[in-house]
Amino acid sequence: MPIVKVNSQSRMKLKSTAIHLFAAFVLVVLSASTGFSQINPQRPPSAPPIDGGRNPDEPPLTTLEEELKAKREIKLAEKDHQENLERAREIGDIGKQLKDSVKDNALVDHDCLKKIDRLEKLTKKVRGEAGGDDQEVTIAHPPTDVASAVTQVSEAAESLSKDVQKTPRRVVSASVICNANLLLELIKVARTFVH
Repeated sequence: MPIVKVNSQSRMKLKSTAIHLFAAFVLVVLSASTGFSQINPQRPPSAPPIDGGRNPDEPPLTTLEEELKAKREIKLAEKDHQENLERAREIGDIGKQLKDSVKDNALVDHDCLKKIDRLEKLTKKVRGEAGGDDQEVTIAHPPTDVASAVTQVSEAAESLSKDVQKTPRRVVSASVICNANLLLELIKVARTFVH
């Protein structure tokens, strides 16, 4: 009986294709498992707590990390305090300049108005740093003209400056807040005489 050759080449091609498909399947499965193992199985990170505390999902800080964090916070607080002191000094300087300008001239010029605007911005910033906000203020002896208004503004500015400079960094001063609100009210009154 003759030997019949079955397409051995087609069989070989079929085997080769099957092996290639199997190898490709194995590669896909391994790639997918590697990719899934790299994904963090934990919950997605949540937003940092509003109160500045630690996120409960994070690992606890080491002693060194806690010390570095505390030092960084102290430096930031000291920097903020120094900036506030600079604002207070500038408030005092502007107050003196306003007082001198009123002595020399009873009229309020453009330069004087710019100083008053700057004074208002600085005062609001100082009041905010002290933890204060808008409050109703009654002026004991309200100014009756431009000169008296600017004089009272300059005196209140110098008083606020001294008060801020003598207040320690960790103290919330009700006096600073009251003086800042008084100065802001006097600035409003002074503007009514100018416009």
